[in-house]
Amino acid sequence: MCGRARCTLSPAQVARAFGFPTTSANAGGGGDGPAVPTIHLDRFRPSYNVLPGAYLPVGAVRARPGCGDGGRGADGEGPVIQCMKWGLVPSFTSKTEKPDHFRMFNARSESVKEKVSFRRLIQKNRCLAAVEGFYEWKKNGSKKQPYYIHFQDHRPLVFAALYDTWTNPEGEINHTFTILTTRASTSLNWLHDRMPVILGSKDSVNAWLNDASVKLEEITAPYEGADLVWYPVTFAMGKTSFDGPECIKEVHIGPTDKPISKFFAKKSTAYGQSGKHEKMSRELSGTLAYKAAKAECDESVQNQPEDVNQQQSREKQTTNSTVKDEPVTLEPQVLQKLWSIKHEDTMTLTDATMKKQGDLGFKRKIKDIEVEADMKPSQPTKKEKAVKAALDGQASLLSYFARK
Repeated sequence: MCGRARCTLSPAQVARAFGFPTTSANAGGGGDGPAVPTIHLDRFRPSYNVLPGAYLPVGAVRARPGCGDGGRGADGEGPVIQCMKWGLVPSFTSKTEKPDHFRMFNARSESVKEKVSFRRLIQKNRCLAAVEGFYEWKKNGSKKQPYYIHFQDHRPLVFAALYDTWTNPEGEINHTFTILTTRASTSLNWLHDRMPVILGSKDSVNAWLNDASVKLEEITAPYEGADLVWYPVTFAMGKTSFDGPECIKEVHIGPTDKPISKFFAKKSTAYGQSGKHEKMSRELSGTLAYKAAKAECDESVQNQPEDVNQQQSREKQTTNSTVKDEPVTLEPQVLQKLWSIKHEDTMTLTDATMKKQGDLGFKRKIKDIEVEADMKPSQPTKKEKAVKAALDGQASLLSYFARK
């Protein structure tokens, strides 16, 4: 696919790219230029960011203007350079229909013989389009990175194209063209699955323009030359209004070019894991479970053969000589196990403490009640008062027997 291009070529450069003759620089006292007829070259506006709908210089073999017999004689037909709009508008398009140049700015070479808009143009409406390079986009995360593709020696790229004419409501004849595309070359298929048909030699340019008998499959094969190079350019190329030499200025991208949020997320996650393990190590270092685990490890080390102990001792001395006062770091699995043991011990200790405190509180409450009772004078109840009154008014049993 080719939807953006750079074309700042002079008419003479365009003519040489097409293989057309040019005038001498001294002829007429001016600079060199095309020695073939040119049509509407004043409509061409050099740009670093050309898109469909713009005028580009196109080379074709057709009837020359001003020749007899409508320009169609032995001497009336030949190469011309004419400015045409990029984006084909078929001749059968209605005059009242608004032309859409983005609809057919490319034509797939594999199916060009099947499409009504293109197959009738293959024999007599072939043409050439010349640019200095084109742009393609590669998806990079949430954005698309643009690349500028060109020849290493900066010579123009020549594309195979087809043109057609369309008459607008005002009766003006408009020439439009489309660029043929093919599958991407082996060196460019990482960037996109399509690329324009590049005619990389004078023979291929001449064959496409003048030899109708050449097989379409041969002439539209992907360009595999090693001199086709590319590099990334600014994201501003996404704006159609962006233009100028900054369009082709190379930018550097690398593995460090990633969203800043992802960078901090990974760093904070790693720090959080290591900080968690260090905190667990500090809290577990003073517990009985940790001491028991450490004693078990020491015992297993002592039970190993002597040569193993000696080797580990040497390694320990080497480590102590290089790293001093470094806190002991436990494996995450060991930390998790010890943490669960400490958690169970803490829960058991908490339950026992709460039970003991409850018993002490209950006993203290009973003692407080007893003390309070001792401090208050006892008050007789109603029943006790009635019994006392009865006893005061009656003789006791001893007094009764005494009277007897």
